[in-house]
Amino acid sequence: MTTGIDRATLQWYVDSALAKLLARADELDEAGGAELLCRRPDVEGANSVYALVVHCCGVMERWGGETIAGRSISRDRAAEFTATGTLEQLEAIVAAQRQRWVEDLADFEAGAAPRGPDGWEDGDPQPITQGFVVLHVIEELFQHLGHVDLSVDLVRGR
Repeated sequence: MTTGIDRATLQWYVDSALAKLLARADELDEAGGAELLCRRPDVEGANSVYALVVHCCGVMERWGGETIAGRSISRDRAAEFTATGTLEQLEAIVAAQRQRWVEDLADFEAGAAPRGPDGWEDGDPQPITQGFVVLHVIEELFQHLGHVDLSVDLVRGR
């Protein structure tokens, strides 16, 4: 299924998503600083741009660190959605997570089984491979980029 996907190509997609997420965060920061960056849109269940980007880092940590690399992680998923801070803090979080991601995928083998727990459900493809897990992370990053795009528009009143 994913044996033809190389790490450099996958990294390009991850880096592209992270750059786009940070560009939208920067747009809010320029328009109103941390107050806008951390503001939840006035829609039930919506999350701030800051929280969504922090959550994306949590996704990378969970699936890259724990599932692919087999590294023991500590994650407070609920806290990701209430996280607040400045653009500079967010950029540091993203940079640190990107570095961990690169390290976690140092021995990446697209067709190999993950080294840690998978957490998949019935109906997911079998067998689960490291390549499948990375594609799942990319799917999540771009899905949340869409959430960020909507959140920016709502917070800016567009």
